Amino acid sequence: VQLVESGGGLVQAGGSLRLSCVASGSIFSINTMGWFRQAPGKERELVARKSSGDSTYYADSVKGRFTLSRDNSKSTLYLQMNSLKPEDTAMYYCAALNEPSGEYDYWGQGTQVTVFS
Repeated sequence: VQLVESGGGLVQAGGSLRLSCVASGSIFSINTMGWFRQAPGKERELVARKSSGDSTYYADSVKGRFTLSRDNSKSTLYLQMNSLKPEDTAMYYCAALNEPSGEYDYWGQGTQVTVFS
């Protein structure tokens, strides 16, 4: 499974960005995908996750501002980010859960999001 993110950038606080993650390879086995982020000096955190047929999980810090969606016809996962805050600044990574291992074994290269006030 290969994951390629895009859509990051520099945005003023209060603005919006939409991240995209295109999956390729043996994606038929992938049910759960999500977005993680890691800011400098901080641990990586799960931002949002969606499993086929299940509800979507959002971190408390992004609830009501971020929306996760998945277009299976395009093998693409989206993260719509609205009302961005400087504390949202981080490298954002798309990840897919490897069902047999139960771990997020598949990762994209990351896309940088920088929010300035």
